[in-house]
Amino acid sequence: MTSRYTPALAAGLLIVALAGCASSTPESSAPPASSPAEASTAPTAEPTTSASPDASTASADLMVAESSLGEIVVDGDGMTVYMFDNDTQGSGTSSCEGQCAANWPAVTTDAEMPAAEGLTGEVGTITGVDGATQLTLNGWPLYTFAGDSVPGDVAGQGVNDVWWVLSPAGERMAE
Repeated sequence: MTSRYTPALAAGLLIVALAGCASSTPESSAPPASSPAEASTAPTAEPTTSASPDASTASADLMVAESSLGEIVVDGDGMTVYMFDNDTQGSGTSSCEGQCAANWPAVTTDAEMPAAEGLTGEVGTITGVDGATQLTLNGWPLYTFAGDSVPGDVAGQGVNDVWWVLSPAGERMAE
C-alpha cells in the first residue's frame, strides 16, 4: 500500500512537531493540533507593503501587515512577529532557549540601529540567548514561529496561551 502525504497533512505534522514553549518552562511542548486540516487553515496576514519591497522596505527589520487580527508586526521578510508571556517586559533578556528557541527563532538584526516602518511602539535590541542582537518592541523580545510557513501566517497566535502577535503599538493582541 502506498502512502501519500498532502501539503495539508505535512503542515499539520509540522505544527504538531514545532509548537513547543508552552508553560512556565521554556522547554515544554504544545498540545498537538486536533487535525491537520485545522493546522493548515490558520489565518494569514497580508503585508501592507508590496510583494516585492522597494529599497525603503527591503531594509526594514520590522514593519506592519494587515491580517485577520488587524494590523500586526512582521519582520523584514513578512513573517509574523510574536512575544512570549514567559519573558519579562523590559528585562533585557529572553527566556526562550533550547527547543523553545528552535521552535520560536529570535528576530535578529545586524544593523546598529534597527529600522522599523509603521510601528508606534519603541523598537530596541537585547543580546539574545545565542549572542545575536535580538529585536524588542516595547521591551518584549521578538520571535517568529517555525510553524508559520509563508509570510503573513499567524499560526503561532495564542499557542498555549503564551505566544502572541503584537500590534504596531507593541501591545499583545489577544484572540
